[in-house]
Amino acid sequence: MAIPGFDPRWKDVPDYIHGITEDIWEERNIHGLEHYYADDIIVRSPASVVQGNKGVIAATLATLAEWPDRELPGEDVIWCGNAEDGTLFSSHRLICTATHTHPGAYGAPTGAKLRYRILADCAIRDNQVYDEWLVRDQGAVVRQMGLDPLAFARDQIAREGGKENCVQPLTPTNDKPPHYRGFGNTTETGSHYADMTRRIMGAEVSVINKHYDRAAQLEYPGGVSSIGPKGAGEFWIGLRASFPNAEFKIDHMVGNEEEGRPNRAALRWSLHGKHEGWGTFGTPSQADVYILGISHAEFGPRGLHREYVLFDEVAIWKQIVLQKG
Repeated sequence: MAIPGFDPRWKDVPDYIHGITEDIWEERNIHGLEHYYADDIIVRSPASVVQGNKGVIAATLATLAEWPDRELPGEDVIWCGNAEDGTLFSSHRLICTATHTHPGAYGAPTGAKLRYRILADCAIRDNQVYDEWLVRDQGAVVRQMGLDPLAFARDQIAREGGKENCVQPLTPTNDKPPHYRGFGNTTETGSHYADMTRRIMGAEVSVINKHYDRAAQLEYPGGVSSIGPKGAGEFWIGLRASFPNAEFKIDHMVGNEEEGRPNRAALRWSLHGKHEGWGTFGTPSQADVYILGISHAEFGPRGLHREYVLFDEVAIWKQIVLQKG
């Protein structure tokens, strides 16, 4: 069954999202971005804000020039909404593979073979993506190139022309008002995962032991894989400890409860405040930091069974270096 207002070849939202990604990146139909992406699309990543599909096309060409064998197989699409009222929304989880064979935004070619995740939230209507929030695991990228995220952030600022001229990371100050105004959907699974995450970020860490499967498979920023409540606690405590008084907000929530599949949820969230504690990001700098995060979770009979969380470590360090040197 086709989606109303979309090309009839797409049978549903996951088929559309997987399909256009394959068309652009695998088939190299970069010109297709002119009709897959709205003219005035806003693409926010922790590293920057790009407006208009011409900017997206330029960035895509630059990426493929630096990483010509780049592929983006999709792992899952968690979605909500309907075409009739224009509320269709997808949260897409991908695995990226690429070889760094040419010079570009990441510097001189290293020959490194990379494998890392991307999470992308997209608002769609009339066969087009018109709003996007995109988080790449930049910590995993630079580590696989043999670099440290903090050192890379410093080098990136220098290569981009210094503090006054470099590309500015996403913050509430330079963000653009979204075209999409929805908050997602209301399901037991999505609400449960949102409640768990809020409570953990509110220092109620006992939630982890109560709701995470002892064999939970966990995938965290920097390409870190972990297992069970202990691994989850180390990750979430380390993040919160670095920004103990920062404001945590869930900005979007989707839950999918489909027959024959695990119950799944996707959250987009933000953390905004001072880097004033010892944690994942080392010595407190007192810098004001904005973090855009996206999380996916799958639930089984013993609780949360899989969790995928991404934020951009390089963009966080870049904010710290720009303010504190």
